[in-house]
Amino acid sequence: MPLLFLLRLIFSLLSWAVLAAAGYLIWSWWQGDLVVAPDGLARRVRDEDWRLWAGLALLAWSFLGKWLVVPLVAKPDTRRTRPDRVAGQIVKSPGGGELHVEVSGPIDGPPIILTHGWGLDSTIWFYARHDLARRFRVITWDLAGLGKSRRGSSGKIDLSRFADDLAAILDLTGQRPAVLVGHSIGGMTIQTLARDHPRLFADKVRGVALLNTTYTNPLRTMVFSRLFQALRRPLLEPLLHLTIWLQPVAWLSAWQSYLSGSAHLANRFGFGRFVTRSQLEHTTLLATRNAPAVQARGNLAMFRWDATGALEGLQTPVLVIGGEVDIITKLEASREIARSAPEARLQMVDGVNHMGFLERANLYTAAIESFAESVQPESVASQRIETPAVLGAHESS
Repeated sequence: MPLLFLLRLIFSLLSWAVLAAAGYLIWSWWQGDLVVAPDGLARRVRDEDWRLWAGLALLAWSFLGKWLVVPLVAKPDTRRTRPDRVAGQIVKSPGGGELHVEVSGPIDGPPIILTHGWGLDSTIWFYARHDLARRFRVITWDLAGLGKSRRGSSGKIDLSRFADDLAAILDLTGQRPAVLVGHSIGGMTIQTLARDHPRLFADKVRGVALLNTTYTNPLRTMVFSRLFQALRRPLLEPLLHLTIWLQPVAWLSAWQSYLSGSAHLANRFGFGRFVTRSQLEHTTLLATRNAPAVQARGNLAMFRWDATGALEGLQTPVLVIGGEVDIITKLEASREIARSAPEARLQMVDGVNHMGFLERANLYTAAIESFAESVQPESVASQRIETPAVLGAHESS
């Protein structure tokens, strides 16, 4: 999302500044002072050892800082999230790309399709996939250009293409209608699907859950929205194009920022007070290893996107979950989406930010599960009979 892109850039520059300071201090110590001895010979004297030690400390911070930063800004885990994968398959994208898809849960379970947020990949659904797969057929996929999915030959990124890709994923459920769940740009993709392919919702979609998302250009529904809209053309768009043109430099910078912990500090702004160490690490790792140029193109595409009113004619039940302190897609955006959809209800989660589905995974997953049961009662009831109950692990709080 645009705000996180800008925060990562700022903290990346700070990380480079620390590295530059380390280099300067070590170099200045090595240079020392030229002193003329009584015999007339000039000798180099290095008597300011504090420069050496300070430089080495900053150098260590530049490449090992994350091991100190993460414990300082996040809580210990009671249940770790990991970028684990299960056996996957490739689905051909309508745009010519290849979409990586993973399926978990009982083969005859009611299908749920999870679509992740921007800059991440489908492993971010670690908690939801594990918990929902006890009873549901959970389908996760990587958006084109992220994770293991590949873009088409044109390389173009826009929300309509993502919606077409989601329609292709929906075909995997056969004749069984699915519940669509989307976080951030995942929710935007679902709304685009409703706008571009409304007929699909009559037969193939049983319900929609939108998590911490918006209905229009995210610059309009984030904190300091007027400021960032004013900065869009003179600052944000040039920086995004520069990231595309200088991708090798941007990627090197991203990894250096990751090692120093600066990227973790930037991503910390996407969480509320419940974030744990593995959640912050998982999110930051994915945002670092996904190509900066792809992420930049996606942010540019969001600037041109609008799906206002896309759900107005939708008779499909909609669950909208918003975070009380979400600064990236403010709660007002969730309220507007819920107002526009005839069959929608809004649920607010206290104390969570944009990544609420991670930091309060127990609440989000329980809400999704309850919603899916309410819109697929017959399928879930039969699944309860056929599948023994599985006790879930305790969530972190």
